[in-house]
Amino acid sequence: MSVFSTKSVAAMLASAEPDEHGHRLSRTLGLRNLVAFGVGSAVGVSLFVQTGPEAATHAGPAVALSFVLASIACLFAALCYAEFAGLVPVAGSAYSYAYATMGEGIAWMIGWCLLLEYLMSGSLVAIGWSGYFSATLANFGLHLPASISGAPLAVTADGHVYASGKIVDLPAVMVTLFVAWLIMRGTELSAKVNDVVVGMKVLAIIAIVVGAIPFISPHRWVPFIPHNTGFSGNFGVSGVMRSAGILFFAYVGFDSISTLGQETKNPQRTIPLALLISLAICVGLYVSVAMVMTGIADYRTLNVADPIAEALRAQGHKLDWARWCVSIVAIFGLISVLLVTLLGQVRIFFAMGRDGLLPPAFAAIHPVYKTPYIGSIVTGLGAALFAGLFPLDLLGDLVSIGTLLAFAVVSIGVLVLRRTMPDAHRPFRTPFMPFTPIAAVLSCMALMWSLSNGTWWRLALWLAIGAAVYAAYGARHSKLRDA
Repeated sequence: MSVFSTKSVAAMLASAEPDEHGHRLSRTLGLRNLVAFGVGSAVGVSLFVQTGPEAATHAGPAVALSFVLASIACLFAALCYAEFAGLVPVAGSAYSYAYATMGEGIAWMIGWCLLLEYLMSGSLVAIGWSGYFSATLANFGLHLPASISGAPLAVTADGHVYASGKIVDLPAVMVTLFVAWLIMRGTELSAKVNDVVVGMKVLAIIAIVVGAIPFISPHRWVPFIPHNTGFSGNFGVSGVMRSAGILFFAYVGFDSISTLGQETKNPQRTIPLALLISLAICVGLYVSVAMVMTGIADYRTLNVADPIAEALRAQGHKLDWARWCVSIVAIFGLISVLLVTLLGQVRIFFAMGRDGLLPPAFAAIHPVYKTPYIGSIVTGLGAALFAGLFPLDLLGDLVSIGTLLAFAVVSIGVLVLRRTMPDAHRPFRTPFMPFTPIAAVLSCMALMWSLSNGTWWRLALWLAIGAAVYAAYGARHSKLRDA
């Protein structure tokens, strides 16, 4: 038994059967629910919070192009995910796919990286929500004390961490714990709440874009790609690429659809469709909002916590209705993002606990709610801890690089499984083989390369910690090794 031993597809499908207590995850989700989860998870912090700072510091009006570049890498990866989701419709997403193709050691590494994608991105979303919540309260003359509405740690422009003098970001902690409780109460309830919130969010964003179009001044888009300042990543082509690498976070979570394989009706057909539909909707919304923001306001003024509202304020009172709409949509809309990201993390924990790589409590299913309740509690507490103590800048790049690595491994996995299991039944087949998975890997690596050296060092430290945890626990308790 080695770290490269794989778990068969048949064994993975068998793991979706009821446990020794007769409990199993309920199949209650349809195509509409999954598309709402995909859009709900992706349309969040990057749209409401990160678009403005990226335009102001890296890409200028070409931030819209950065979204497009990030989406290309995401599309290639989505086509690979879709094949796996049809072939292995179980909880676990990229972790399970890696286990079936490249072995337990790689699967553990990907599962560890998915902690960055889901747990820490959930924390990042909660931080963004806190900023909009505090700004909305301020509009009503209510001001939270600074000591309990911000992280005690902060990051300088060159990546150094320092103490901010604050105690905790309390709103971020409270919203995280509330969403974790909602997830524990049941996937069907979570899906119903998410459907309503996402529908409102998308309609409101469309209304804001349409309402702002008459106020666009095309001269604000000239030059579309501002001249580089002499430093790599500060405008110019390198700035657009740097921004694309960071804004790849915008599409983090669309793959959470694939973590819900055991709770989806007809998953072989539904999951691939939902992946592609949700990605198309997200690209359209991101590019539209980016073009409108930089068209109605000087991009240099958008490096603020609420950039869309700031862009609308540039038009005086003409778009006051839209500014209020943004605040309300951000508050409720970011809750749907937080819900899906934490939901995805709970399912990753569930799959790893089921395989013995984490304590079996993570795979325990509540007899009434039919959810992995221990995983929900641990995920909620962990995400709340990061949200309360760490700044948004420190978490954003780390989430992106961890997700890009996971996407690259899934894309390689498609190539491996086509060779090792060429005759397996595939309801969806990745088109243009082997170009698509190779393009996915190269695109992901290019975006990873554009991120800062500090982000790479933090990733290396994270992987080293993961390797130590695997050696101390996972390798000793693996059910595959016992078998």
